[in-house]
Amino acid sequence: MKLFSKPAIDIPAQLTLLKHRGLIIQDEAKAHCFLEAVSFFRLTPYMRSFQLSHDAEHGFRPGTRLKELTRLYDFDRRLRLLVIDSIERIEVATRAAISNHMGPQHGAHWYMDARFFQRDYRHQVLLDSIRSKQEKARQDHLRECQRIETSQSTDTRKVKLKNLRAKESYARHYTLTYNAPDLMPAWAAMEEITLGELSHLFKGLARDADKKAIARRMALHGPLLQSWLHTLTTIRNICAHHARLWNRELGIRPELPKTVNFLWPQYLQKPGQHARMFTVLCILNLLMRRVSPHTSWDTRLHELLSEFPEINLAAMGFPPNWKSDPFWKAPD
Repeated sequence: MKLFSKPAIDIPAQLTLLKHRGLIIQDEAKAHCFLEAVSFFRLTPYMRSFQLSHDAEHGFRPGTRLKELTRLYDFDRRLRLLVIDSIERIEVATRAAISNHMGPQHGAHWYMDARFFQRDYRHQVLLDSIRSKQEKARQDHLRECQRIETSQSTDTRKVKLKNLRAKESYARHYTLTYNAPDLMPAWAAMEEITLGELSHLFKGLARDADKKAIARRMALHGPLLQSWLHTLTTIRNICAHHARLWNRELGIRPELPKTVNFLWPQYLQKPGQHARMFTVLCILNLLMRRVSPHTSWDTRLHELLSEFPEINLAAMGFPPNWKSDPFWKAPD
């Protein structure tokens, strides 16, 4: 452990530091604007690909230009947008799959019954989370009603506004309309919890038959869906915090199919680490085709990679011949 002593420096000093490290900056005015919009600290992880290894001064490889750095940053930003778009579709489909199976099988409020969950699942945490969301919705409605009361509207208009506000979310509507059960039905609750909570819920289901039935709705085996939801939760959090994604090594490595009876990349059927973004992109491509059969997501990925030919795909885990794999050819 040592004392932190790095000073905070302004943008002109940041540009001076970058030039001192060997970065070529051709237009300082544009560079200044870029650092106004994207902090030096946020840009730092993208610098590593251009810096000399084992250089304590973080020097850049000779000839490195700021434009190369900003293009990598832009590529990563657009990759995150593409990835979060697919995760949104997959997340919504997973919520629907759980609701469409569990509700008809076990009732409108099945999630309130601990029997449907494994013993080590934190069932009370789930219930407290839903209860907290309902209470927040009730308090928000109460504050809005108080503001409406102080407005200059007529009494008739105030009543109408309050009724409209009460219907703006189902959490509000349920809390203001029903007193038993105290929590909203499962199909609404599944829309309120986070992807992480949804992933834990699926993993925590007690009956393998339920897991299998839910996974079948997405044409998957239960263990694969469980593992992939866990991985996608991590990836979604990276995207949500606008963090570096493109060459990320996966901390939560997804389980891969042991036997394949569906179209799947040949490269991922071989032994290996498979701990980079290529694996995630393959999972997303497969799931997008399952939940949105007419998707153009894979085409958009091809277009993005073609627009940035300088990107080191090997650092993302792509094999050299990935384009020739039937998996990455758009289905007819």
